[in-house]
Amino acid sequence: MRAQHTALSDRDESAREPEASEDGAWERANFFLSADEVSPDEHPSLTNFSAAWMYDAMIRPLDPEQLEFVAIDMDPGSLEMRDQIGVWNAAWEAGQFRRRLFAEEELPQQMAKVADLGDLNVMFVPRSESRYFEYAPLYHLLPKAVLDKFKLPLLKRASWPHMGELGRADRLLPGDFAQRLAKAWAWVVWPHLDSGSRPSAYKKTDSIRLLAHNLDFWVPPVTTAVQEMLQCYPEVDKGRSTGPVRLENGEFLEGAVVGNPRAGGLVWMGEAEAAEMVALMVDTADRTGRLRDVLAAVRAHRVEEDFSSDWSYAREDFERQLYRKRNKVQVRFIELTDTIPVQGPESEIVGKLVTSDFLALLDAKQRQIIILLSSGYRQHEVAEVLGYANHSPIAKRLAQIRQQAAAFFDLDW
Repeated sequence: MRAQHTALSDRDESAREPEASEDGAWERANFFLSADEVSPDEHPSLTNFSAAWMYDAMIRPLDPEQLEFVAIDMDPGSLEMRDQIGVWNAAWEAGQFRRRLFAEEELPQQMAKVADLGDLNVMFVPRSESRYFEYAPLYHLLPKAVLDKFKLPLLKRASWPHMGELGRADRLLPGDFAQRLAKAWAWVVWPHLDSGSRPSAYKKTDSIRLLAHNLDFWVPPVTTAVQEMLQCYPEVDKGRSTGPVRLENGEFLEGAVVGNPRAGGLVWMGEAEAAEMVALMVDTADRTGRLRDVLAAVRAHRVEEDFSSDWSYAREDFERQLYRKRNKVQVRFIELTDTIPVQGPESEIVGKLVTSDFLALLDAKQRQIIILLSSGYRQHEVAEVLGYANHSPIAKRLAQIRQQAAAFFDLDW
C-alpha cells in the first residue's frame, strides 16, 4: 500500500522555483492578498487536499493518538523534501500508523529519524522563528478587521495539513509575528472565555488572559476540531472496502482498518463559518482539556490583584462578595468629629442600635478608612490618601473593622 504520487519536480514549468531576480516579487504574490481581494464571505478560509490524489487506500487507527508537530530544517529549494512532507502530511487519517505507508529509503534523513522512533502521530512543518506553520489554522480564523487592528498581513488561503508550500514565511512575515498573532487570537477567543468583561478588566498576569494568549494551548483543540470535521467528508471510491490491514509478513495490524481515502475541500470559508469554528474549537478544548473547569477554578480563586484599575462587572461582583454588599443587613456610616460621635439624619436603626454609635468604637484611622470607602474611594485610592505605599495596610484594617462590626451588630459574616 505505497503512496501513489507524482513528484513536484516532474510537474510543468509553472511549478518551478522562481529565479533569483524575480524571487521576492514571486513569493509576495503567492503569499499575500490585497485588500480588494478580501470579502467577508470568502475570507478567512482554510482548505484540505484529499489524500486520494496520492493514495489508493488509507489506514485508519481505531484509537488515534493526539497529533503532534515536528519542526524540521528545510531547504526551501529542495523539491524532494517539500514533496515528501506533503505526501506524509496528507495521510493525516493514518495517525500513528503513517510511517507504515513508506519504505525507509523513501524518506529524507530528518523524516526517517522520526519514523524510526515507531508508531507516532506526527506531522512535519518547516522550522521557523515565527512558527507560522504550526499556528496557521489559528491565523486563518482571524477576520480582516482583527488582522488590521493588530497590523497583521492578509494571507492567501492556507491548506491543512501543511503541504510543503510557503517555505520562506520568516522572510515575509514581521519579526514579532507570534506576539501580534497571540494578541489577535486572544481578542477573538476572549468572548468565549469571559463574556461579561473586556480583557483590560484584568491585569496582564491574570491566568485567563495568559491562557487566551497562549497559542500552544489552542493548537491541539483547533487541530482536533479540523480533523473531526474532515472525518465527516465522504470517501473517494478507490474500490476498497473497509477491512483489516494485512502486513507484508501476512499478519494483521492490530488496532487499525483500511479503506478508501476521504475527499478534501474547504474546511471553512468566510467570517461566519470562521466564527462558528472558533466556538466549536472552544467546545473541543472543554471536551478534551476541561477548559471550562479550568476557567471556573481560576474565577473561584481570584484575588484583588488579578483586576486592573478599569471598572468591570467581574470586579464589581468580586468586591460585592468580598465586602459582603449582598448581606441582608447593610451597615452605613456618617462622618463624625474626632471626639464626639453624633447621630445624623442618615443614621440607620438596626435593632435598637444606631450605626453611628459603632464608629465610636473605632480609632481615628479606622474611621477615616470607613468614611473614604463610603464616599466611593477604592482601597488603593484610600491607601494613597493616607500615605501608604500600597493597599495592604488598608486590607488588614478592614479585616479588623469587619470583626468589630460582626461583634457589635451580632452579624454572621
